Amino acid sequence: MTADSVQKELRKKINPDKAAFFPRFFKTEKGQYGEGDIFIGITVPNQRIIAKMFKNLPLEEVALLLESEVHEHRLTGLLILVDQYTRAKVESDRKRFADFYLKHISRVNNWDLVDVSAHYILGAHLFDKDKKILHTLARSKNLWERRVAIIATYDFIRRNVFDGTLAIAEILVNDSEDLIHKAVGWMLREIGKRNQHAEENFLKKHYKTMPRTMLRYAIEKFDLQKRAFYMKKD
Repeated sequence: MTADSVQKELRKKINPDKAAFFPRFFKTEKGQYGEGDIFIGITVPNQRIIAKMFKNLPLEEVALLLESEVHEHRLTGLLILVDQYTRAKVESDRKRFADFYLKHISRVNNWDLVDVSAHYILGAHLFDKDKKILHTLARSKNLWERRVAIIATYDFIRRNVFDGTLAIAEILVNDSEDLIHKAVGWMLREIGKRNQHAEENFLKKHYKTMPRTMLRYAIEKFDLQKRAFYMKKD
């Protein structure tokens, strides 16, 4: 199994229409968040099928996929890595995969790459460990590292533990980037679906000053009256 063989299988699934559409959807023009990213036009379902075919790909070959300039190569590499982490039976193996993820975090450089991987690998690994690395990432100048920090905490939320998410949200609540506003709002909404009181404690502190997009995402599941209350902001 090699990275080349994965790429060969991916090439069989190229869709020219998707190759034309994805660069616009993922904002790859100069000055946009995905500037310079290269898409060849392969859907995520097809990438998942191929990732399963190569689920035992050695890490050094996964690294080659992650180093590729082609977006779909990186995404497929991350899907393989998520599967390997999820199937790992011993802590030493899980640590090896999580460390590998952090070593190559610069290649997790678009929102979909973050969202398919951060909570499955980094979040899962850090659940019962020191979370200082998430605080470091949340303060990074790099947009994608900040998104990794908040999305990684989705693993904690799914286990009904909210403190880690709320701590990262405190760091990011005044972030300048729309993709962070959406991510933080999404995670706050996920907390609220499980414990609305916990979410509202955060909102009551920040709703008057937090970005509107973040607030809209956070209160999306509230009833109409409560949404109106938070959106007034005065």
